[in-house]
Amino acid sequence: MRVAVVQMNSVDDVAANLAAASKWVSQAADQGAALVALPENFAFLRREGLPIPCAQSLDGEIVGALREWASRHRIWIVGGSFHEAVPGDARVRNTCVAIAPGGDVAAVYRKIHLFDVDLRAQGGQAYRESERVVPGEELASFDTPFGVVGLSICYDVRFPELYRGLAARGARFLCVPAAFARETGRDHWEVLLRARAIENQCFVLAPAQCGEHPGGRTTYGRSLIVDPWGLVLARAADRPGPVLAECFLEEQDRIRAALPALQHRRLPG
Repeated sequence: MRVAVVQMNSVDDVAANLAAASKWVSQAADQGAALVALPENFAFLRREGLPIPCAQSLDGEIVGALREWASRHRIWIVGGSFHEAVPGDARVRNTCVAIAPGGDVAAVYRKIHLFDVDLRAQGGQAYRESERVVPGEELASFDTPFGVVGLSICYDVRFPELYRGLAARGARFLCVPAAFARETGRDHWEVLLRARAIENQCFVLAPAQCGEHPGGRTTYGRSLIVDPWGLVLARAADRPGPVLAECFLEEQDRIRAALPALQHRRLPG
């Protein structure tokens, strides 16, 4: 099957970001992608430390746009993430919604691991995602005709137990939409993604934000599609747009049969 990851340079303008995402999703669908994945915060990338003015429910404009695109193009869409309103709480959730080709919601994942780090010594910024975001608590995956797809978001990639849990659910594909910091991305992005692919013998789809954003924030980009052997099938250039790759499930089956590591695990949990 053919998949696409969309690299974006989102800003703090929902209408502009939705227009850009719609264009890139259409382009990927026209090139034959059966599944298209968008990056973290694809519809709104805030200035660090500022409030989030556009939090929405699952019935809001952002999820409505995802449903319309999936239905129009008859494709699966992994909607990166958006800021989901939490009733009774000033904070939000960082939420990924997967949409089936008919426009129905297939899965909802709320980011579990929040990005509270200080990269100023590396020339970056300090981030306190937990000040504005409520962490999720549950894994999420969904079934498709081409296998189970597991969901995660950005900083989750540093926690391999999450992906092992998704592999235990039968995942063939792992999605990692991200807005990876430039300072960590240079040394960690590809290494971590290829490791998650190898240890779980899954295809990894990693759409990312790239470039300069409002408020001086810079994201690494280099969106990737990785195969279950850890080989990079597609890598985005340093600009917005979709990249596509063919994922051969029979090759994944051969890898898992020849090196049945998923069956050899003996540690509990």
